Amino acid sequence: MIPDAPGRIRRIVHIDMDAFFASVEQRDNPDLRGKPVAVGGSSLRGVVAAASYEARPYGVRSAMPSVRAKRLCPELIFVKGRFEVYRAVSNQIREIFARFTPLIEPLSLDEAYLDLTDYLEGRTATAIAQEIRALIRLETGLTASAGVSYNKFLAKLASDQRKPDGLYVIPPEAGPGFVLTLPIARFHGIGPATAARMERHGIRTGADLHRQSLEFLTTRFGKAGRYYWNIARGIDDREVRPNRERKSIGAETTFFTDIHDLAAAAGALEPLAEKVWRHAGPREVSGRTVTLKAKYTDFQIVTRAHSQPAPVMSQAELLAQATALLPQVLPDPRGVRLLGITLSSLCPLPQGPQPEQLDLFG
Repeated sequence: MIPDAPGRIRRIVHIDMDAFFASVEQRDNPDLRGKPVAVGGSSLRGVVAAASYEARPYGVRSAMPSVRAKRLCPELIFVKGRFEVYRAVSNQIREIFARFTPLIEPLSLDEAYLDLTDYLEGRTATAIAQEIRALIRLETGLTASAGVSYNKFLAKLASDQRKPDGLYVIPPEAGPGFVLTLPIARFHGIGPATAARMERHGIRTGADLHRQSLEFLTTRFGKAGRYYWNIARGIDDREVRPNRERKSIGAETTFFTDIHDLAAAAGALEPLAEKVWRHAGPREVSGRTVTLKAKYTDFQIVTRAHSQPAPVMSQAELLAQATALLPQVLPDPRGVRLLGITLSSLCPLPQGPQPEQLDLFG
């Protein structure tokens, strides 16, 4: 445990909306309630942007090709994404957060960290998290899950424990032991590729990671090795930073099945562009450089970038620029196992009318 100062333990809450996009659609259209719903991905080459909880038992997940999702769940209902609505609801939820603390770090439209340490006013962080969840339900008609702990890493893990519509607390004395029981794939900050590398070294659980020395981890995983060593012990001293300055905003995904053709790759870029754009939205920033990242099946990574004098003005423009870079990485006989989009050379997003966005989910 790393307190900010001797004897000082932080109170961090992670709020995560439950199936946010799909839940908004079910809220606004009663005919969708209780049914398996996918936002986006209705075209043959489309990709699911979000899935309702009713669709998940069938194996439907975000970033899944729509053809596969429909095959897994023949009753799946595809709904066009309404990202302007999701942004408006997200702003409504953040206004609720601001009633309790100014220290809010949005991660996306549907999740954020809150530091309540200096804003408890005689209450517990758990009680405040419960009140926030109740207000979200009352004012938006949606449910949220919350995790409460003494650092960001554990708070985020906790918010996943009782989804949907749940709350879970990891107190300081339980943090290190809680980490030991989890599969590595559950750890925030360890993606599928890193988890696979760790498994090749016999690291499958938090306990396995805890047994590794700092030297072993830094030798094999570079600078990230110290982060892995810390979280295996329930240690995370990162602050909640509401105004953190970022040099870039990116998103990437690793595929279960390697991609070999441009059409499939273009479809896979749609949810990535959406994710990058919704991360940029709360910060009211854009960028002048779009970078496409591709990792081939032999793990070689290539990047291709396009820069322009003016910032990207819409999600559709971001997607178009990334898609235009695809012919520089595909086709390739090796196939692609990962794609990513990064927006850099960040600058404030110009105010005023913006170009109408294309129909990405038709």
